[in-house]
Amino acid sequence: MSALITETPVEPLPETSSPATSVQRAPLEPPELEAIYEEHSRPIFYLALRMLGDPTQAEDATHDVFLKAYRKLGEFKGNSSIRTWLYRITINHCQNLLQTWHRRNIHGTDDETFWERAVGPGDSPLRVLETKELGQRIQKSLDALPEGYRLLLLLVADEKLSYDEVGALTNQSSDAVRGKLHRARKTFAAAFHQTA
Repeated sequence: MSALITETPVEPLPETSSPATSVQRAPLEPPELEAIYEEHSRPIFYLALRMLGDPTQAEDATHDVFLKAYRKLGEFKGNSSIRTWLYRITINHCQNLLQTWHRRNIHGTDDETFWERAVGPGDSPLRVLETKELGQRIQKSLDALPEGYRLLLLLVADEKLSYDEVGALTNQSSDAVRGKLHRARKTFAAAFHQTA
């Protein structure tokens, strides 16, 4: 994990029960922490990758998210699932990264090998090329979307979260999520069509 990490505040999820009824969790033991990392690191990396658009930054962000989660584990009240809590940390962390001066002003090169690793070793060169081109088109289309639309698409389509879960993560009602998601899908389809 990165040795120098700037601690950023994580917005707590909306309370679903009164403080008197919230469950106090015992500290997790190292085997439990390892199990949480094993279960959730891949989806967290994928969400960070789609938000940041760079595999190296996404890998760093994934490590940072789990470090923050470990540090704030005592504050986790159990009002939501561990998965939802980790996604909230990931969203906040990636949004902070996207707002930094470095991200706005310095653009790295795309990691071409990421898309090549997405195909199996037995796939034909044509299949490798098709997968790489499709991945680049999807990422380019996502990058063209407003941040709110991109996040909704990632959470619902890629992470398979319910409208209620997405609403809790983005501080809006499930009906608002549904309406915005409809507009986000139409905008994405138009952007994807333009990349052809």
